[in-house]
Amino acid sequence: MAVGTHGDVLPFIALGHELLKRGHGVSLAAPAPFEAMARRAGLAFEPLGTVADYEAVIRQPDLWHPQQGFRPMFDYALQVAEPACLWLGATRARGVDLRVIASPLGWGARLAQDLYDLPTATLHVMPFLIESRYDPPRLPGLPLPRFLPASLRAYVNLGVDKVAVGPFALPPLNALRARLGLDPVYRLRHWWNSPTGMLLMFPDWYAEPQADWPGQAVQLGFPLVDRFGDVAAMPPELEAFLDAGDPPIVFTYGSAMRQGAGFFDTAVRLCRRMGRRGVLLAPQGGQVPKPLPAGIIHLPYAPLSALLPRSAALVHHGGVGTVAQALAAGVPQLVVPVAFDHFDEGRRLKDRDLGATLSRRAFRPARAARVLGRLLTDPAVARACTAARARMAGGPDAILDACDYVERLTTAEAGSGPSAAS
Repeated sequence: MAVGTHGDVLPFIALGHELLKRGHGVSLAAPAPFEAMARRAGLAFEPLGTVADYEAVIRQPDLWHPQQGFRPMFDYALQVAEPACLWLGATRARGVDLRVIASPLGWGARLAQDLYDLPTATLHVMPFLIESRYDPPRLPGLPLPRFLPASLRAYVNLGVDKVAVGPFALPPLNALRARLGLDPVYRLRHWWNSPTGMLLMFPDWYAEPQADWPGQAVQLGFPLVDRFGDVAAMPPELEAFLDAGDPPIVFTYGSAMRQGAGFFDTAVRLCRRMGRRGVLLAPQGGQVPKPLPAGIIHLPYAPLSALLPRSAALVHHGGVGTVAQALAAGVPQLVVPVAFDHFDEGRRLKDRDLGATLSRRAFRPARAARVLGRLLTDPAVARACTAARARMAGGPDAILDACDYVERLTTAEAGSGPSAAS
């Protein structure tokens, strides 16, 4: 069960595909627009809401606001939670031996775990959602200086959680729990983690494990799963473009972005200023300026695993799936963060000499050209990117490891009945 955009859902499709190959029956519960991708992977599909429901969420301007972005997604998670929970209960009632893997916003799975004692694990694709007083994540719109003690930054993060998240999200969630006969929860970011199992899909060299991470967490690696996306192979026109000149700079602002016109306009002017070729990836119309100058091409989608190894750099929003593909390709990254985990991913890249960040306001041709020029010529960045690529190539397959974990997940490990959350 996955609630979110492409970067949240594709790892679940990949996990389901591999479990299917191992002989298991697999259903994916996810937003309705992901049905075609799930079906191509051979999975049964249970839509969470309608296509119109999903479009209504991602078209909200607040979704791309650093402080307000969580509200539309939490609203959607709550909207689909009860029917998803009841679907799992009905499936169990038919005698199906269920094992459930859910994203943090797959609240229906956590409700079903509390109601029906289902063996359940929470799968995290980003370190941003893992709290720690030793290495707190950087919250969107809250650029606390790094010289502040980690414990103080964690305390501030906790305060934001209590002041901004809890009062908005907990009352409707607890009203639903009361209708289902469950006790209230008091910390959303504690409750959405299954108390019996957590899969962290990012490597320890990117997010060092912390002593206060949940004891049930198992850390694996990045899932590289773009082959399950909209297009599995390189489009012929892009293949011809790559063959025709120097490695381009690739620009993408995420699969769900509907307000990227300013980003892509700057991208075109940046390429012209630097004398570089460019690839603009934007699935929605109306975001890319027309006509495009020579040396710049626009496509709705392309598999980054095939495109980035033939590119010079990547400029993007900071989604963790996109980050991972660039690390695997060994190319520097310039992050222009919007909301959610984007600021935290940008910070991790900068700390490791793998990239840089610019705010949306600062992302202008002159300044971006200086930053990107440094990334393309700095030997330290080149060494860090080469090392990241080697680590990604030599590491274990995170999806296979996750499948092993799922196969070991049993009812006995999943607790002894309905529970209240701390």
